[in-house]
Amino acid sequence: MKRGLFIILTIVALWSLASCGAAPAGDSASTNEGGTLPPAQQEESRSAPDGSDAAEEVTPETPSSEIAMTLTVNGQTFSATLWDSETSRQFAEQLPLTLNMSELNGNEKYFYMEKELPTDAYQPGQISAGDLMLYGNNCLVLFYESFSSGYSYTRLGSVDNPGQLAAALGRGSVNVTFQVS
Repeated sequence: MKRGLFIILTIVALWSLASCGAAPAGDSASTNEGGTLPPAQQEESRSAPDGSDAAEEVTPETPSSEIAMTLTVNGQTFSATLWDSETSRQFAEQLPLTLNMSELNGNEKYFYMEKELPTDAYQPGQISAGDLMLYGNNCLVLFYESFSSGYSYTRLGSVDNPGQLAAALGRGSVNVTFQVS
Protein backbone atom coordinates (compact mmCIF):
# COMPACT_ATOMS: atom_id res chain seq x y z
CA MET A 1 0.00 0.00 0.00
CA LYS A 2 2.77 2.45 0.96
CA ARG A 3 4.73 1.55 -2.16
CA GLY A 4 1.69 2.17 -4.42
CA LEU A 5 1.07 5.56 -2.78
CA PHE A 6 4.76 6.44 -3.23
CA ILE A 7 4.60 5.57 -6.95
CA ILE A 8 1.45 7.64 -7.46
CA LEU A 9 2.94 10.65 -5.65
CA THR A 10 6.14 10.35 -7.68
CA ILE A 11 4.19 10.30 -10.96
CA VAL A 12 2.12 13.33 -9.90
CA ALA A 13 5.28 15.22 -8.87
CA LEU A 14 7.02 14.47 -12.17
CA TRP A 15 3.93 15.46 -14.14
CA SER A 16 3.73 18.74 -12.19
CA LEU A 17 7.38 19.54 -12.88
CA ALA A 18 6.99 18.80 -16.58
CA SER A 19 3.97 21.06 -16.88
CA CYS A 20 5.76 23.95 -15.13
CA GLY A 21 8.17 24.25 -18.03
CA ALA A 22 5.36 24.56 -20.55
CA ALA A 23 3.99 27.96 -19.57
CA PRO A 24 2.29 29.76 -22.44
CA ALA A 25 4.32 32.30 -24.38
CA GLY A 26 3.95 35.77 -22.97
CA ASP A 27 3.14 34.51 -19.45
CA SER A 28 4.73 37.09 -17.18
CA ALA A 29 2.49 37.08 -14.14
CA SER A 30 5.11 35.97 -11.62
CA THR A 31 7.76 37.90 -9.76
CA ASN A 32 11.20 36.59 -8.93
CA GLU A 33 12.50 35.58 -5.54
CA GLY A 34 14.07 38.98 -4.93
CA GLY A 35 10.78 40.78 -5.56
CA THR A 36 12.09 42.09 -8.84
CA LEU A 37 10.22 42.48 -12.02
CA PRO A 38 10.25 39.53 -14.39
CA PRO A 39 12.98 38.97 -16.96
CA ALA A 40 13.09 39.20 -20.67
CA GLN A 41 12.44 37.06 -23.71
CA GLN A 42 13.85 33.69 -24.77
CA GLU A 43 15.53 33.00 -28.06
CA GLU A 44 14.32 30.13 -30.18
CA SER A 45 16.38 27.98 -32.48
CA ARG A 46 14.78 27.04 -35.79
CA SER A 47 15.98 24.97 -38.71
CA ALA A 48 16.83 26.74 -41.91
CA PRO A 49 14.04 26.82 -44.54
CA ASP A 50 15.86 24.18 -46.60
CA GLY A 51 15.54 21.74 -43.68
CA SER A 52 19.25 21.76 -42.90
CA ASP A 53 20.54 21.91 -39.35
CA ALA A 54 21.74 25.48 -39.81
CA ALA A 55 19.82 27.36 -37.14
CA GLU A 56 18.93 30.99 -36.82
CA GLU A 57 18.14 32.85 -33.62
CA VAL A 58 14.64 34.25 -33.52
CA THR A 59 13.27 36.76 -31.04
CA PRO A 60 9.85 38.41 -31.06
CA GLU A 61 9.47 41.62 -33.00
CA THR A 62 12.84 41.62 -34.74
CA PRO A 63 13.27 45.23 -35.83
CA SER A 64 12.77 46.15 -39.45
CA SER A 65 13.10 49.88 -38.81
CA GLU A 66 13.74 51.81 -35.67
CA ILE A 67 12.51 54.92 -33.88
CA ALA A 68 15.10 57.38 -32.51
CA MET A 69 14.44 58.62 -28.99
CA THR A 70 16.23 60.48 -26.21
CA LEU A 71 16.18 60.04 -22.45
CA THR A 72 17.09 62.92 -20.18
CA VAL A 73 18.16 62.17 -16.60
CA ASN A 74 19.49 64.84 -14.22
CA GLY A 75 20.54 67.06 -17.12
CA GLN A 76 22.27 64.25 -19.05
CA THR A 77 20.81 63.22 -22.41
CA PHE A 78 21.13 59.69 -23.77
CA SER A 79 20.22 58.63 -27.28
CA ALA A 80 18.10 55.50 -27.50
CA THR A 81 16.51 53.36 -30.16
CA LEU A 82 13.00 51.94 -30.05
CA TRP A 83 12.32 48.79 -32.06
CA ASP A 84 9.73 49.04 -34.77
CA SER A 85 6.91 47.14 -33.07
CA GLU A 86 3.30 47.87 -32.20
CA THR A 87 4.26 48.20 -28.53
CA SER A 88 7.08 50.67 -29.26
CA ARG A 89 4.90 52.69 -31.66
CA GLN A 90 2.14 53.02 -29.05
CA PHE A 91 4.72 53.99 -26.43
CA ALA A 92 6.26 56.58 -28.80
CA GLU A 93 2.79 58.09 -29.44
CA GLN A 94 2.63 59.00 -25.73
CA LEU A 95 5.93 60.92 -25.82
CA PRO A 96 7.18 63.25 -24.55
CA LEU A 97 6.78 61.89 -21.01
CA THR A 98 8.55 62.74 -17.79
CA LEU A 99 8.20 59.85 -15.37
CA ASN A 100 9.23 59.56 -11.73
CA MET A 101 10.79 56.11 -11.94
CA SER A 102 11.28 54.03 -8.79
CA GLU A 103 14.36 51.99 -7.89
CA LEU A 104 14.31 48.19 -7.84
CA ASN A 105 17.13 45.83 -6.81
CA GLY A 106 19.99 48.18 -7.62
CA ASN A 107 19.76 47.38 -11.33
CA GLU A 108 16.59 48.93 -12.74
CA LYS A 109 14.10 51.78 -12.60
CA TYR A 110 10.40 51.20 -13.19
CA PHE A 111 7.15 53.11 -13.63
CA TYR A 112 3.57 51.81 -13.88
CA MET A 113 1.95 53.64 -16.78
CA GLU A 114 -1.75 54.49 -16.81
CA LYS A 115 -2.26 53.26 -20.37
CA GLU A 116 -1.75 49.56 -21.09
CA LEU A 117 0.33 48.64 -24.12
CA PRO A 118 0.17 45.55 -26.35
CA THR A 119 2.63 42.84 -25.34
CA ASP A 120 4.85 40.31 -27.06
CA ALA A 121 6.71 39.03 -24.02
CA TYR A 122 9.67 36.71 -24.17
CA GLN A 123 12.33 35.58 -21.72
CA PRO A 124 15.74 36.97 -22.78
CA GLY A 125 17.78 35.26 -20.09
CA GLN A 126 20.32 38.08 -20.11
CA ILE A 127 19.41 41.71 -19.42
CA SER A 128 21.84 44.37 -20.67
CA ALA A 129 22.44 47.80 -19.20
CA GLY A 130 20.33 50.24 -21.21
CA ASP A 131 17.53 47.80 -22.07
CA LEU A 132 14.09 49.43 -22.10
CA MET A 133 11.33 46.88 -21.64
CA LEU A 134 7.73 46.46 -20.64
CA TYR A 135 6.85 44.11 -17.80
CA GLY A 136 3.26 42.96 -18.03
CA ASN A 137 1.26 45.44 -20.07
CA ASN A 138 1.97 48.70 -18.26
CA CYS A 139 5.22 48.59 -16.28
CA LEU A 140 8.01 50.44 -18.08
CA VAL A 141 11.44 49.17 -16.97
CA LEU A 142 14.80 50.82 -17.67
CA PHE A 143 17.74 48.59 -16.75
CA TYR A 144 21.05 50.20 -15.83
CA GLU A 145 23.01 47.06 -14.90
CA SER A 146 23.51 43.81 -16.84
CA PHE A 147 22.44 40.53 -15.21
CA SER A 148 20.76 37.18 -15.82
CA SER A 149 16.99 36.98 -15.42
CA GLY A 150 14.24 34.44 -15.83
CA TYR A 151 11.37 36.89 -16.21
CA SER A 152 9.44 37.73 -19.36
CA TYR A 153 9.35 41.19 -20.91
CA THR A 154 8.24 42.91 -24.08
CA ARG A 155 11.28 44.58 -25.59
CA LEU A 156 10.83 48.26 -26.46
CA GLY A 157 14.40 49.29 -27.28
CA SER A 158 17.66 50.28 -25.64
CA VAL A 159 19.93 53.17 -24.75
CA ASP A 160 22.56 53.40 -27.49
CA ASN A 161 25.51 54.08 -25.17
CA PRO A 162 24.56 53.24 -21.56
CA GLY A 163 28.08 53.77 -20.12
CA GLN A 164 27.09 56.67 -17.81
CA LEU A 165 23.44 55.66 -17.39
CA ALA A 166 23.84 54.08 -13.93
CA ALA A 167 25.63 57.16 -12.58
CA ALA A 168 22.98 59.50 -14.00
CA LEU A 169 20.08 57.44 -12.60
CA GLY A 170 21.68 57.08 -9.17
CA ARG A 171 19.99 55.16 -6.37
CA GLY A 172 16.37 55.80 -5.50
CA SER A 173 13.60 57.43 -7.50
CA VAL A 174 14.48 59.74 -10.37
CA ASN A 175 12.69 61.75 -13.06
CA VAL A 176 13.38 60.49 -16.58
CA THR A 177 12.14 62.33 -19.68
CA PHE A 178 11.50 60.25 -22.79
CA GLN A 179 11.00 61.96 -26.17
CA VAL A 180 11.16 61.07 -29.82
CA SER A 181 14.24 62.59 -31.48
